[in-house]
Amino acid sequence: MAAFMERLIYKILSPAAEAQMRRDGTLRATGVDAADGFIHFSAAAQIEATLDRHYAGHGALIILAVNTEIQADMLGDALRWEVSRGGDLFPHLYAPFTTAMVQARFELNAARDGLAAFLTGVAA
Repeated sequence: MAAFMERLIYKILSPAAEAQMRRDGTLRATGVDAADGFIHFSAAAQIEATLDRHYAGHGALIILAVNTEIQADMLGDALRWEVSRGGDLFPHLYAPFTTAMVQARFELNAARDGLAAFLTGVAA
């Protein structure tokens, strides 16, 4: 399936960023999200490379899944698939990322135990 047709997208967060999002209801853009002016997401096939490139050496992380079909009204035209790393299309959200958009949550340890099962289970 082409990346722009995928219905599930994923946001990788530190536990502190997720705590801030839960507390405020909206993720506060920091780091590369703030610098680029949008919230970076990955498709399932892009998660491993994103983890390797941007989160190497991190311990625990959180992955939040968003179903773009279920949340189509919330996402609207603010979700855009744009060329990024290696010429691949990546999902970028040009709007606030809210807790109401989250379909599933996964706690990822440094060994990445269970990641494939999570991605497969959410897609089912």
